[in-house]
Amino acid sequence: MSLQPAPLTFEHLRDGLGIGVTEPRLSWSTPPGTETQDGYEIEIDRGGDIHRTGRITGPDQVLVPWPGTPLTSRERALVRVRLWTGTDEPSPWSAPAAVEAGLLEPGDWRAVPVGAAWPEEPDSDRRPARVRRDFALSRPITRARLYITAHGLYEAEINGHRVGDDTVSPGWTVYGERLRYYTYDVTSLLTEGANTIGAWLGDGWYRGRFGFDGGHRDLYGSDQSLIAQLEVTHDDGSTTVIATDPTWQASAGPILFSGLYDGETFDARLHDARWSTPHGGRGGHWEPVATGSRNPDTLIAPKGAPVRCTQEVRPATVTTKAEGRYVLDFGQNLVGRLRITVDGPAGTTVTLRHAEVLQDGELATRPLRLAAATDTYILDGAGEQSWEPRFTLHGFRYAEVSGWPGELTGDAVVARVYHTDMARTGWFECSDPMVNRLHENVVWSMRGNFVDIPTDCPQRDERLGWTGDLQVFAPTASFLYDCAGMLDSWLDDVAVEQSADGTIPWYVPVIPGEPMWTPVQPGAAWGDVATLTPWVLYQRFGDLELLRRHFPMGRAWVDLMARLAGPSRLWDTGFQLGDWLDPIAPPEDPAAARTDRYLIATAYFAWSARHLAWSARALGYEEVAQQYGTLADEVAAAFRRRYVHADGRMTSDSPTAYSVALAFGLLEDAGLRQFAGDRLAELVLQDDARIATGFVGTPLICDALSDTGHLDVAYRLLTQTECPSWLYTVKMGATTIWERWDSLRPDGTLNPGGMTSFNHYALGAVADWLHRVVGGIAPAEPGYRAITYRPRPGGGITWARTRHETPYGTAALSWELTEGRLVATVTVPPGCTGTIELPGREPFTVTAGEHVIAGADKQGCAA
Repeated sequence: MSLQPAPLTFEHLRDGLGIGVTEPRLSWSTPPGTETQDGYEIEIDRGGDIHRTGRITGPDQVLVPWPGTPLTSRERALVRVRLWTGTDEPSPWSAPAAVEAGLLEPGDWRAVPVGAAWPEEPDSDRRPARVRRDFALSRPITRARLYITAHGLYEAEINGHRVGDDTVSPGWTVYGERLRYYTYDVTSLLTEGANTIGAWLGDGWYRGRFGFDGGHRDLYGSDQSLIAQLEVTHDDGSTTVIATDPTWQASAGPILFSGLYDGETFDARLHDARWSTPHGGRGGHWEPVATGSRNPDTLIAPKGAPVRCTQEVRPATVTTKAEGRYVLDFGQNLVGRLRITVDGPAGTTVTLRHAEVLQDGELATRPLRLAAATDTYILDGAGEQSWEPRFTLHGFRYAEVSGWPGELTGDAVVARVYHTDMARTGWFECSDPMVNRLHENVVWSMRGNFVDIPTDCPQRDERLGWTGDLQVFAPTASFLYDCAGMLDSWLDDVAVEQSADGTIPWYVPVIPGEPMWTPVQPGAAWGDVATLTPWVLYQRFGDLELLRRHFPMGRAWVDLMARLAGPSRLWDTGFQLGDWLDPIAPPEDPAAARTDRYLIATAYFAWSARHLAWSARALGYEEVAQQYGTLADEVAAAFRRRYVHADGRMTSDSPTAYSVALAFGLLEDAGLRQFAGDRLAELVLQDDARIATGFVGTPLICDALSDTGHLDVAYRLLTQTECPSWLYTVKMGATTIWERWDSLRPDGTLNPGGMTSFNHYALGAVADWLHRVVGGIAPAEPGYRAITYRPRPGGGITWARTRHETPYGTAALSWELTEGRLVATVTVPPGCTGTIELPGREPFTVTAGEHVIAGADKQGCAA
């Protein structure tokens, strides 16, 4: 008999409550030691109406099509699966997993936006409101669901209890087209008789100050409104619906100000904790709400997890400064906010300021530009109390606390870490502690910037969803975390923001920017997120339908490049960022790189066309695949004619030029490829293995070297500790990836450029090479159904351990150099196969399970 499979999951969600599709796809995994699945049976229980599929032959277990009739709005089902693995006897049934549809039809919504009715000055800092409603339930409750969103941000309460544990919800989407709502099970919060529902509101991205150069307010509207629908089912099957409408009330609350950039001010003297209870005080003047309108066609269910607190970090040190101030060092650059526990006289004002680095022992706030990053709490004198801001987030390692009553101790303050609550799926460590710290820095930068959307930086007055940054980082991200649902949702917004001519914006959602960014122009590497990222997600998560849905966006992007290039097949006109932040670029001109930006544009044109052809073939569009495969060949040929001299040298004799030519397969001739690899290695060594690449070249250079026989040079590049290099930042104490190679200069001063973030994941894309080449794990088929295990030791690293939770289960590789031989322990997930390539041995294939193998000798290992 087979082992019991794990409970099913639905789409890319860990929780099936409030799902937004009528036919959610099903996935399950099996315990280690399970034989290969050759059949399965699914059972769907719809309130006692049970449907079983009968035995279905096949190994499918990831994103399996829904086998029953479609779900309707609010419908709940329990689903379980059992398997056959080469015997006539099935496994035990999995534990049942619940899936419940949200509000799937526009007509399901009765709620309208409600908010404060008092006069407000548009385009100004406005005091946030709270809204509430009392109501009575006359019968016992069997089920209650709250469907909720906002124009702005919300935090709901029922009968004095917080609803959910997420924050900055509903997140940031292209609000005019897509406003996400969340579904909560609130059955336990309600009671027969009197009840109260209320919500705190914040400006957030909707109408708060956001963007460059002082930013803009009211980007999506001037109202701050709640849209909520509470549906209560009683013991007799009847339903009570409490929806936002004119019967609700609004009041100004104790939050005096709140902004994502600038922080939050809270006056506890104005707070009555009973405000959301039916029998308590109200804490302020309550008046009828203003109502607005919202097209329910635009309300969408989430595809991924919300933002939550995932960790708490206590201060490593507390330093007393002049004037009663304290500087706290948390030992880690992170994204979140502080929770304080404090007791003092009424009116005492505690101020919390945040920064990523110190200069001369004080907070270095210049890199924040116009983000104040300051939270203020005014005590009410009622005894010890704990407080944390609601509607702001900061990027910081250090905090300054002033106005604290008495002596501040470390146990009174905790940093709470917030990011999209994705499941961790990838781990790497090796014998070199500095490389381990580098990898940890990559993880922390991903955590700090995957905050509902993938942002560039989390601390200054920017925090935008830059498409190029995500494009180069997606392979690393999809190994470290299950980010498929989050990125799928964000790519939906990329498609919404795509111009009619096919242009992909620099950042998504689009907001007004500097003249450099507005109006939007097509740019290589950034626009190629439309083709490259859906392919990466397909390869890593095995989601063919994701690839299908985003294919039109990628096709429109490639067609635009084809029009811009014309018959020459060279994209050599227009504005380009090129190899952004090449180390030689001056602080005031980060696009001034050593590589011709049109060389890069044409290379990406070829690479995107090639990916579009691969995508079309995977989707069964054979004629389309041939069309774009031919286009890719033509662009590659044009690239060689224009940018490769007869002797093999490139017109831009730079590391990035050779890296893109090699990594993108633009040099067909083996001799040309080897020359390019040799020249690349020569250039790297001429600069003593210091980094000479920017955003484009950095993710590619180690592969370009290791694939052309220069693994040793790739390791020298990895392990260099002088500026600019990955490990230079580690040597300087970095705990996240920096935006610039020298954000902190060797003399300890800050880079003078206006862009000096200390938490910026793009240059951490090298972690994908660590996972695949040093660690040795790479997908050979979509979703890791087949896996390549090929560690390539070097750089003095004597052991490495790598693990990835694939859709099928755990893939792991642990290797060690022992007495001149490499010994590896390989774990292949159930239902998968692994091809093992160790130094000195021919490749061979194994099935699921754990395998201990020795290489013949150290042949193939770099020094």
